[in-house]
Amino acid sequence: MKELVGMCKNCNKDIFCLDGFFNGVITEEKEIFCFECFEEFPKEEENPQS
Repeated sequence: MKELVGMCKNCNKDIFCLDGFFNGVITEEKEIFCFECFEEFPKEEENPQS
């Protein structure tokens, strides 16, 4: 089963749920990215001042 969930925030590629598995990444800010764009997305370091 293939169900459209949304579009990648960066490249606007359609992102689907395939047989119950989300085929992308959801950030803490509730943004959806495809796997390719998420790898390029700059990641913030956790607690950089501690």
